[in-house]
Amino acid sequence: MRKIIYILILLFSGNVYAQKTAQNNIYQSRAEEMFTKIWKHYRVAGYTGLFSENYPSGTAANLDYFQGAGVTEKKVSFLWPFSGMFSAANVLVKYPDIELQYKQYLDSLSAGVLAYRDTLRSPVGYQAYPVALEKADRYYDDNALVCIDYMEAYFNTKNPVYITKAKEVFRFIESGWDEKLQGGVYWLEGHKDQKPACSNGMATLAALKLYQGTQEKEYLEWGKRFYSWMHANLRNPDGIYYNDIKMDGTQNPTYYTYNTGSMLEAAVLLYRFTNDRTYLNEGQLVAKHAFDFFSARGKVGFRFSIDLPWFVTVLFRGYEALYKVDHNPAYLSSIATELDRAWELSRDRYGFLTAKWATDGKSKARPKWLLDEACIAELYGRLGLLNIK
Repeated sequence: MRKIIYILILLFSGNVYAQKTAQNNIYQSRAEEMFTKIWKHYRVAGYTGLFSENYPSGTAANLDYFQGAGVTEKKVSFLWPFSGMFSAANVLVKYPDIELQYKQYLDSLSAGVLAYRDTLRSPVGYQAYPVALEKADRYYDDNALVCIDYMEAYFNTKNPVYITKAKEVFRFIESGWDEKLQGGVYWLEGHKDQKPACSNGMATLAALKLYQGTQEKEYLEWGKRFYSWMHANLRNPDGIYYNDIKMDGTQNPTYYTYNTGSMLEAAVLLYRFTNDRTYLNEGQLVAKHAFDFFSARGKVGFRFSIDLPWFVTVLFRGYEALYKVDHNPAYLSSIATELDRAWELSRDRYGFLTAKWATDGKSKARPKWLLDEACIAELYGRLGLLNIK
């Protein structure tokens, strides 16, 4: 009898393993499909290593993610959507069977991002649009994303050049810190009207990734400093993060998944680096409350409120970091369910997904933003590596 039970357990375990393997293969396949599709359709002839903002391009679409209005689509993409491809390549290069191929993509993207590096202003930083094409503002959140991408590239390749580049970027971020509102950095250089969660949350992660790669304590101290400022100034009583704080101290009660997601990942990293369970307890609280909060705000048919797919990707990164500590797959599985639904129902005729994963024909007919698509490759790449189902 015991032998029969043992055999049944083995058969069940083998079946579960086979199902997980099949699911992970699907996830990897979708990640590669999306990445290569973007590489084919979004790259711009004559601008090596750069991409278009949308596909199809040339629509002169208004872009609403800048200080001020009236910014339209240009010859190539701005830095933020470009960074989405850098992040996706940093995930896909982790797969042993495609590592060499994606190291080549990583090399190309590492060269491409230098188009945004501005050496004419001090300190050196990355501006929102390629330097050779025009002078543009330098956003602290953009620079934090570049710093994080460089550090992820270092973790993947162990090439110390990436650490040198990341340190240079972080010096620019440091330059934005002042003691108004007891610290924090602004949204962009030269505009001192608000201190947002996007800049400070990503700066927290940039500092902690630098510490992870260098073990230099100054970066751990910067990570704690940014984290403490965010916790004190932009955290609501439930652990969800406000969008920004104005210079008169007024908090903006607008909530996006990525602002909370960056702080969730930061809490887990601080726990890993310090063994202080206060950070882990905070991370678990934030994870639960974020899940409840953004689920409650979701549209019919969606478990999560898909504000922007990339925003949800940042929240996913936070849940992924926590999963590797407490092994609770519920949050990740919920986002995976939404992503699979979007893959089936929201793709257009080119195979690209709609903004906010809408399923109506009008949304499918609109041009697709580079960042909305790049994060799909990243999400599926992360899921395929996690083995959670």
